[in-house]
Amino acid sequence: MTAEPPVTASTAPDIAIPATAGRGTLAAFAAAIFVSAFLLFSIQPMFTKMVLPQLGGSPAVWSVAMVFFQALLLAGYGYAHLSTRYLPLRTAMIVHLALLIVTAFVLPIAVSGRLGEPPAEGQAFWLIGVFLLSVGLPFFAVSGNGPLLQAWFARSGHPWAKDPYFLYGASNLGSFGALLLYPIAFEPLMRVRTQSLSWSGGFLLLIALIALAAYVIRKAPDAGEVRREVVTSHPAAKTILGWIALSFIPSGLLVAVTAHISTDIASAPFIWVMPLALFLLTFVLIFRDKPPFPMGIVDRLMSFCAAGLVVYSYYGFNNSALAPLVHVLFFFLAALVCHFRLYAMRPAAEHLTAFYLWMSFGGVLGGLFCGLIAPFIFDRVLEYPILVVAAVAASQALWKTRLRVALIQIALVLALSFAVLMFVRAYGTEEMAPRLNLIFLFAAFGTMVLFRYPAVVLAMLPLLLVSLEGLRNFTDKPIYERSFFGVHKIELGEERHFRLLAHGTTLHGAQRILNDDGTPTTGRPIPLTYYHPDGAMAASLNATVGAEAGRNIGVVGLGTGAHACNGAEKDRWTYFEIDALVVRIARDPRYFSFLRDCAPDARIVLGDARLTLAKEANARFDHLVIDAFSSDAIPMHLMTEEAFALYLAKLKDGGILTVHISNRHLELESVVAALARRAGVPALIRYDNPEVKLSHGDRNASVVVALAHRKETLEPLAAKGWVPPVDRGGEAWTDDFSNILGALWRHYAK
Repeated sequence: MTAEPPVTASTAPDIAIPATAGRGTLAAFAAAIFVSAFLLFSIQPMFTKMVLPQLGGSPAVWSVAMVFFQALLLAGYGYAHLSTRYLPLRTAMIVHLALLIVTAFVLPIAVSGRLGEPPAEGQAFWLIGVFLLSVGLPFFAVSGNGPLLQAWFARSGHPWAKDPYFLYGASNLGSFGALLLYPIAFEPLMRVRTQSLSWSGGFLLLIALIALAAYVIRKAPDAGEVRREVVTSHPAAKTILGWIALSFIPSGLLVAVTAHISTDIASAPFIWVMPLALFLLTFVLIFRDKPPFPMGIVDRLMSFCAAGLVVYSYYGFNNSALAPLVHVLFFFLAALVCHFRLYAMRPAAEHLTAFYLWMSFGGVLGGLFCGLIAPFIFDRVLEYPILVVAAVAASQALWKTRLRVALIQIALVLALSFAVLMFVRAYGTEEMAPRLNLIFLFAAFGTMVLFRYPAVVLAMLPLLLVSLEGLRNFTDKPIYERSFFGVHKIELGEERHFRLLAHGTTLHGAQRILNDDGTPTTGRPIPLTYYHPDGAMAASLNATVGAEAGRNIGVVGLGTGAHACNGAEKDRWTYFEIDALVVRIARDPRYFSFLRDCAPDARIVLGDARLTLAKEANARFDHLVIDAFSSDAIPMHLMTEEAFALYLAKLKDGGILTVHISNRHLELESVVAALARRAGVPALIRYDNPEVKLSHGDRNASVVVALAHRKETLEPLAAKGWVPPVDRGGEAWTDDFSNILGALWRHYAK
């Protein structure tokens, strides 16, 4: 199977264009395109960070942001295409400069408050509205510059004007530079307000550069004059569909991979920009006459990595330190493969803006599929494995496979799938998982050696593993529920003795439903996991005075509501929870009965805790718990100096603030220590490592910090071995400053 021969700049006939370009033409255009791309991709993490706190730091905020920016990029490319095609060059220049000047009057960028606070439902559409009102015009004004300036350059008479696609590489260098600098320079060194003002200054520079570029080609011919000399045909429908498909796959993977790793580390610019920067780097590497490495090898590596990725994820290795790197590696290889085929199908310069328009359209569809459509049509994250298979299907190796060979290989894999399914169904146990993992890895290596065209077999391996997942689901019958804030999985564990609630790779609650002898449990449920009665969370509550008269207890993060069963009969509970789905799960006694049996009158406040807690004008808590992690990702706006000032303001004089900071990727002890230092309050920490731990949880290890207004309040905890947290002297996180990279480094440098 071969693709249609592309019409490229090298095969197109010469276009007679007067030599109007001076020596500075290329420099003027390269500078304008570079600065434009730099601004375009620095605004994305900057503004998303501004709006992130209003939605609880959810990783879905970046997914929706990507959809919005891709859609507006498509609008910008459409504007560039129409401007180039239908307006005289000088008129197009005047219109574009006028658009930029008008945009300058709405700067600096800030979050619009015209839509009010986030709703309980439909957060994605509310967020799109906020983006549109806040950054819609500035982003649109910058988004079309890439193809527009390239189209202008194509009429400049410069010796390189016949093939201006190399400027797309320059554009992506600017984008790559912005994304690289944001987490390591802009975010840690500049407050958000300063970032916004600096962006405004860069925008004024851009206006000057585009005006200069327009001036140096002011005598270039109009589009109509150029088209009369052109004899190249319009791209075929098959070619356009190829552009869309090859743009759809890496764009969708960009959203899916970023959401995946954000869920388990942090929803923050440092995490967002890594996949996006690699995405842009693939354009820099590929949009050139000769790639810097053999693409045949990349093809095979990507196919093999796809199979290894699914094996890696299926058998639970996502908790390891290498997990984000494995996902990012596959994404990078897949983007290289798709963009290589995309560049090979590029048209002549006459159709440049149309090419970018359709390419952007495919990108929007990919982002839309993963960011907005998939969460509504799938109850779990199925879009990611679908795109993994699609990426392998886009490889050159697959399309070069002979039909007969492909059918034989598919038949072999289907037969292997059936055999494994039957074997596992008859004899499978949990102890077999490591051995099955090795079998699949050897199978992947074997196909690389035995078959000349292994892509089909490797593409089928993910399907094989999905079928194994289906077998496991047939046995355990887990329940999946999905909301804007993620996928929640309710399943049975430990020989069906426990009911578990998991989000991402993190267990958020468990309740014993059967005794060891198999009889149903009765009576008041006992909290499990890190809320078990002998753990640090329970100890901090027990150290809070006033149990006899009843304490006022606040908890940020509902989970299953297990902590309520650590309280006393007269305690009054208020939960602050951002996800309405979690509330429904915790209140449903078919799943968990902690609230029903221990705190039936508990008050649940829906919304982001920073916003809802601030509205509790008269509330003062004896005990306030901060435990709002989604999977292992931390909502950073709940770990800032401003947030802790709010918590302490809502805490009674003799009350205890308890912060759960367990994390597999980030060292947060020194972060909280710095916040306690800035607030001028004492703090103690306990590393809870119970000797008896079930894999699904009577007891789980945890790291908990307790703070109070006075040192005496924490003396009962100090007497039980709690110690002051290590303060490394770092700067406290604020709403304008955080250092996720440092926390990640400290964790793995231990």
